[in-house]
Amino acid sequence: MTNDELLALTEQERAEEEKYSHRIHICTGTGCVSSHSEKILETFQAEIKARGLEEKVKARQVGCMGLCAAGPIVSIQPDGLLYREMTPELVPAIMDSLGGEPFKDQLIDTNIPFFYRQEKNTLENAGLIDPERIEEYIAVGGYAAVVKALSEMTPAEVIQEVHTSGMRGRGGAGFKTGLKWSLVAKAAGDQKYLICNADEGDPGAFMDRSILESDPHRVLEGMVVAAYAVGASQGYIYVRAEYPLAIKRLKIAIKQAEKLGLLGQNICNTPFNFKIDLRLGAGAFVCGEETALMSSVSGNRGTPNPRPPFPAQSGINNCPTLINNVETFANIPGIITDGGKWFARIGTETSKGTKVFALTGKIKNTGLIEVPMGITLREIIYDIGGGIPDGHNLKAVQTGGPSGGCIPAEYLDATVDYESLKQLGSMMGSGGMIVIDDTSNMVDMARFFMKFSMEESCGKCIPCRVGTTMLYNLLGKFQAGQATRWDLKRLEELCDLVKNTSLCGLGQAAPNPIISTLRFFRQEYLDKLIDSEKTGETVE
Repeated sequence: MTNDELLALTEQERAEEEKYSHRIHICTGTGCVSSHSEKILETFQAEIKARGLEEKVKARQVGCMGLCAAGPIVSIQPDGLLYREMTPELVPAIMDSLGGEPFKDQLIDTNIPFFYRQEKNTLENAGLIDPERIEEYIAVGGYAAVVKALSEMTPAEVIQEVHTSGMRGRGGAGFKTGLKWSLVAKAAGDQKYLICNADEGDPGAFMDRSILESDPHRVLEGMVVAAYAVGASQGYIYVRAEYPLAIKRLKIAIKQAEKLGLLGQNICNTPFNFKIDLRLGAGAFVCGEETALMSSVSGNRGTPNPRPPFPAQSGINNCPTLINNVETFANIPGIITDGGKWFARIGTETSKGTKVFALTGKIKNTGLIEVPMGITLREIIYDIGGGIPDGHNLKAVQTGGPSGGCIPAEYLDATVDYESLKQLGSMMGSGGMIVIDDTSNMVDMARFFMKFSMEESCGKCIPCRVGTTMLYNLLGKFQAGQATRWDLKRLEELCDLVKNTSLCGLGQAAPNPIISTLRFFRQEYLDKLIDSEKTGETVE
């Protein structure tokens, strides 16, 4: 597809949209589908037909609109109205209100910080387009980055634009994306591979799933640009099989992109070829680690291997391989079309752009949010999140999943960026953010995450396989009030051992929830010692 053809399709789709006086958007992300939003869509479509309004009103499925606490959500455009907790029975009342007074019973106030404090980039199309129609993605500027990169830029220029953006990988470690791309581009090899890591395994995390369900073509577009930049001809999306809706929409998107010449052979009538296949994971958390992921993609058991060599030098089939996660690729189209400097203006000096978070736990406005790097935890929790429900107080915020740490309420004004979170003993991770209130005990929280890491350990190395089990059992002694000062000392020593001797990131980061809770909530461990041991901590 050429640029002229892309523009023609864009104009055609926009003209089609403009003929409708009202467009009704029904969220069909996993969260809303679990509350029967597909039935709501069917009811709207039937009601429109029964009223003879097919030429004036259109009801369509869209992706996540963010405020999951209010789902299922329905949006009325161009009025900008949002309705919460919709049911099929409410459809006639909403239809009656079109063009008149809104149906106030279910109306969401959009003039609240949850909406206006966010800055949408990755999620700019979520809730606005049908994720199963490539035409709607193209109508909002989709695939313009592919056309621009292939027709106006060299691979080196694409990589330089990513360098200029300052973007760091959104998968957890925060490695500079431009640097990773340049390493793969410079690596010797006739065959190169590209992998999109959609193996989202953190408890409470649903960022990647929502992006794939809401805007799959955006991820494909980012992958095509990346493949062109590094010289890859084969790509894989490694997605967990527990994401059936994301898988369905990815399969549809791949077929549509291939049909229009935006994926596959001679993309955009150029010599560039790039194919994408799906690989379904069985849900092993360890497969989020790069070497384990590549092993699983290759059809082998998903266990990690020592590094070096790194994937950039020797990955799939011993060939140079680029691995980025879903959100990283979803940021690429904007960087190419609007420029790296545009992206770099957002965020902090060392943490550029926006970040998507799954805001969950003891918070009023649970859901999917996108905020500029450098925003404070206080702004996220009390402005966007609406605060703690039921009159309780904030106790801590857990970021980074099982590999992260718990940040106490006294650090609410800390900024959310890679360096600040690391200084507080936590990490950005892929974007899970769990809010903990004053009803929770931090020893219990630490044991919850340790149980997860223990069960998800692949068992390949002894420090992780045995160490996480020992840590879990030690925390059980604290929970039962049977721990001594010796157990406290042993807990700290074992955390250090597991952290520094495990083979991969799972084991190396598994003790983090314990380390952070010992740092900030030590008294809760002391309170659980045997009564005769509570007078002091000194161990000879």
